[in-house]
Amino acid sequence: MESAPVSNERLGFGKMGYGCQHYRRRCQIRAPCCNEIFTCRHCHNEAANMLKNFCDRHELNRCDVKQVICAVCDTEQPVAQVCTNCGVNMGEYFCEICKFFDDTAKGQFHCDECGICRVGGRENYFHCKKCGSCYATSLLDNHLCVENSMRHHCPICYEYLFDSLKETTVMKCGHTMHGECYYEMIKRDKFCCPICSKSIIDMSKTWKRIDEEIEATAMPEDYRHRKVSACLPAFHPLLSQPASQPATLVSPPLVWILCNDCNDTTEVYFHIIGQKCSHCESYNTRTIAPPVLPQ
Repeated sequence: MESAPVSNERLGFGKMGYGCQHYRRRCQIRAPCCNEIFTCRHCHNEAANMLKNFCDRHELNRCDVKQVICAVCDTEQPVAQVCTNCGVNMGEYFCEICKFFDDTAKGQFHCDECGICRVGGRENYFHCKKCGSCYATSLLDNHLCVENSMRHHCPICYEYLFDSLKETTVMKCGHTMHGECYYEMIKRDKFCCPICSKSIIDMSKTWKRIDEEIEATAMPEDYRHRKVSACLPAFHPLLSQPASQPATLVSPPLVWILCNDCNDTTEVYFHIIGQKCSHCESYNTRTIAPPVLPQ
């Protein structure tokens, strides 16, 4: 009866005392691809992607790891949670599928459909089959599905999102990016999705301000009954979009626009400040060529 406390004490020996900048763990892994030893796959990938010869650069498949080295006694052995030599727990959390060890409690769980381990607690996430990833339960029946939306790179920093260590944000349009990239974009007054150009926050107050600005800004007489060449953008400066270039004026007074928010096309009166979608009342629009009617 006295051996159990000693065994438990041994299991916890060295906890949080070993690891790297990515994980706290009491082991290292031998990368089967290059036979080198690293604390984790991220350490391996960072080192491998710094190699001068581009052809030598590669990434480690976590599931291919077969051997680990105990950080306490330096014994190399097949992948397992407890060291076969000194008896320490090499990771409080251990996934045999991902060959993943972690001493920090993060609510880790393995998602069979994702094929990797996630953090945050299984009860707080669900797997969206169409989006192809785990999302917070707050998004259940409350997000726009985009097929494999997480299996691409962040449109801002271009880091692969699916297995990124950083928090990910799902925007109103269904596209995804890193949370820190999202908030940096908002801080710089960028309110449109970099992928589809839809508004990513409620812009109703901004549209109202533009309505007031247009009402207070009378168009010059020469412009009141004319339209702009359809190849020019029609974004308002408040949307932080490219400014319009000087236009070639032609009659009649209307211009065709495409709304980035509702994808509706409509013909509206041209104004130098912006063109308003008559369907959803958004100013997130662009001028397009008039539709070609069948002959």
